[in-house]
Amino acid sequence: MTQMPRASLADRAAALLEERIQAGEWQVGERLPGETTLAPELGVGRSTVREAIRQLAGKGLVQSRQGSGVYVTALETQDELTEVLARADVIAVIEARIAIECEAASLAAARRSPEALAVIHQALNHRHPELDELEAYVDADMEFHRAVVLAADNPVLLEMFDAFVPRLRGSMIEMLRMTVGFDTELDHERHQRVTERIAESDPEGAARVSRDHLEVLRREVWQ
Repeated sequence: MTQMPRASLADRAAALLEERIQAGEWQVGERLPGETTLAPELGVGRSTVREAIRQLAGKGLVQSRQGSGVYVTALETQDELTEVLARADVIAVIEARIAIECEAASLAAARRSPEALAVIHQALNHRHPELDELEAYVDADMEFHRAVVLAADNPVLLEMFDAFVPRLRGSMIEMLRMTVGFDTELDHERHQRVTERIAESDPEGAARVSRDHLEVLRREVWQ
């Protein structure tokens, strides 16, 4: 009997998971069951589940958060936006981040709840000013910025950010790889200042320091 290629199994598993997400089995923001649960349910191995999850993340349906799990970020694929982001260069992605995240920081300072602020502080503490594990560094950074957008209490901004993350992650890894002398300590201090402005309920200050941080990234890419 010919064994089905792993790629085909991953495609099938991804399609089944996508159907279950679209059927409402898991809501946006809800964590998916772990690999050990999903693998027997889908009739595949754990490595195939991981490949299926990567496919769904590429479509903007889920997001993997280090040390936490895989979370549903949308109920429908964002194909058009995904295609646009896939063609975008790093500068264009950073410019789009400025548009989304500065407004999100301002709204977060105005609207954040104590619980949302605690999530931001937790995400800040997860950021480590080391580049030994580049992908982990970027994932922790994305966790922080998503916490800020979540605190803004605007579902449209959150949906845009979550659709944006797969391309954003790749662009940030690419940027850090080509940036010489990136100062992780200073970068972490900028994130601390964003957190402080949000904690102080200072919308203008939060937007300003968020823009300053992203403008620094843009200048470093241009160098």
